[in-house]
Amino acid sequence: MTFVLGMVTVEYLLTALIVVLVPGTGVIYTLSYGLFSGIRGGLLAAFGSTLGIVPHLLASVLGLAAVLHASAMAFQVVKIAGGLYLLYLAWGLWRSAGDLDLGAAGAARRSSGAIVLRGFLINILNPKLSIFFLAFLPQFVAPDVSNNLSH
Repeated sequence: MTFVLGMVTVEYLLTALIVVLVPGTGVIYTLSYGLFSGIRGGLLAAFGSTLGIVPHLLASVLGLAAVLHASAMAFQVVKIAGGLYLLYLAWGLWRSAGDLDLGAAGAARRSSGAIVLRGFLINILNPKLSIFFLAFLPQFVAPDVSNNLSH
């Protein structure tokens, strides 16, 4: 039995709640910045992470995620780019001199743009997001909804 609250179903709300409760890389990045550099760093990290999610969401809504899912080559390119970025982060951590600085002083040294850019890259290079949106969103679109884009 489906209860509809306006245009949103109870099933959608429950599924969205579960998805929100399971943290991804963007959430972990945002929480770590918030904890170690304060509210400003946390907000910048959240902004960057959200910017990295928006292209995946738009691609899914516009059907581009289906092309990425259907094209093994395109998916492989995104996967490799994500892997290379993770290696770049690991290399930077390994090269850094001294102990890992988890205090506010280490986080404060990064510029606002660098915090936002890193959050953006973490999510834009995550191919699981496009696959997630491709699998998640269509389940909650009613089949009798007309396509308003063609009008």
